[in-house]
Amino acid sequence: MTSTRHETEVVAPDDLPVVRLVREFDATPDRVFRAHVDPDLLLRWFGPADTQTRLDTWDCRSAGSYRYTHVSGPMELVSYGSFHEVVEPSSIVQTVAVEGMGDGVVLERYRFEPLPGGRTRLTVTTLAEDFTTRDQIVASGMEHGVREGHERLDALLADGSVA
Repeated sequence: MTSTRHETEVVAPDDLPVVRLVREFDATPDRVFRAHVDPDLLLRWFGPADTQTRLDTWDCRSAGSYRYTHVSGPMELVSYGSFHEVVEPSSIVQTVAVEGMGDGVVLERYRFEPLPGGRTRLTVTTLAEDFTTRDQIVASGMEHGVREGHERLDALLADGSVA
């Protein structure tokens, strides 16, 4: 299978406090899903290239939890939450909170949709409490980190690191 360059689409609709990420991958849903739930694989692609990620807790199953730290120079950003539903290889539903950013929690749903030719469309829908929180998420620079992470994931999928 030849790899084509795919772009991550980031959409924040005017009428909902939602951020939607859509990205196609030249790999099956099983493989893309595995790269999202296997801690060793996740650490190889998650986040921007200039950031190290440390998994403090990772129990990726329905009713499990997680906590990770992004480290960039002297800055550390801690995110944590619960996995509400993990259905292999089709979806993950989780909450996300960020230490030091108040009591706000967002709800995320990852959908891994099979496409012709053994490909996958990943749609991540993040539902925020309000438009202000949604706009803060968009303004945080997350788009840059997500795009770089998806490019790194493309490389892992292409080189056979994800069986």
